[in-house]
Amino acid sequence: MVIALAKALGGVFAGSPALLSEAAHSVADSINELFLLASLKRSKRAPDTLHPFGYGKERYFWSLLAAVGIFVMGGCFSFFQGLEALRTGSAESRAGYIAGLAVLAVALIAEGSSLIRALAQVHGQARADGRGMRGTIRAGGDPALRTVLAEDSTACLGVLVAMAGMGLHMITGNVAYEAWASLLIGALLMFVAYQLAKESRGQIIGEAADPSLRQAMQAFLDEQPEIDTVTTLLSMRLGTRSTLVAARVDLVGGLDSEEVEEVLVRVKSAMSRRWPIADQIFLDVTEASPRDRARARRERRRLDETVAEEGGRDGGAASGADGAAGRES
Repeated sequence: MVIALAKALGGVFAGSPALLSEAAHSVADSINELFLLASLKRSKRAPDTLHPFGYGKERYFWSLLAAVGIFVMGGCFSFFQGLEALRTGSAESRAGYIAGLAVLAVALIAEGSSLIRALAQVHGQARADGRGMRGTIRAGGDPALRTVLAEDSTACLGVLVAMAGMGLHMITGNVAYEAWASLLIGALLMFVAYQLAKESRGQIIGEAADPSLRQAMQAFLDEQPEIDTVTTLLSMRLGTRSTLVAARVDLVGGLDSEEVEEVLVRVKSAMSRRWPIADQIFLDVTEASPRDRARARRERRRLDETVAEEGGRDGGAASGADGAAGRES
């Protein structure tokens, strides 16, 4: 909020469209932080009769609102400032240039320190999960952390663009440089907002668990001597610490009803201990037809290919996914 106020006052004093665009960006960031704080609190509420699976998806909803805030308050206002500067033209005093650049320099230090802290948190999480940083960011376990990381990265880049625009304006006397800097900041904010909104949308609708986690669960179920075939394995993230897992399994023949019940209880308990994040597990015993078995083999191959591709992009870190999935909670 202090950065936003400093940019706004500096932008008005200097008459700088780029600095005012950065002020709008900081105002959007400040409001978004309130959204994310609300999501952290509300997502921890216990399940009730209306929401039996809990409120974990609150984080995804508030992250979506944060993305909308970046788009409207940051991107649209920056475009308006840039177009207005191109239409009217403006000139700044030398004192205005100095004040504006000083404010941006302080903002860069503050935003940069916040970005370093966010990157350190991602790095620590990546080491715990046995992944690379890129894979951890792509997995998107915590939408609040992903949003803060995107905001801080965009803020640092936006400050550099604004400083370049103001510097060129000061050297050449042509306001077009600063106007185009505002337009570039607006385009950058809109792109980041679109990416964040797309990810939040997928998680709100219902997104499957990480492929490496699904592969590990599939392998675990296949290893059970009482399970003949896993015909279907479905999953959905219910929050950062909650995942629903539903599997249709065909058991070997010769088991009576009590033995079937014991097998299901043992398998569910073992999965819960091994992957605490899987707190909602449902096993459905069903007879597998030849078509079901063929479909299950195709789905398993596709899952293995997906994990192999992600492991290749992430430096082979998928080999640690089994242990990482248990630590994800």
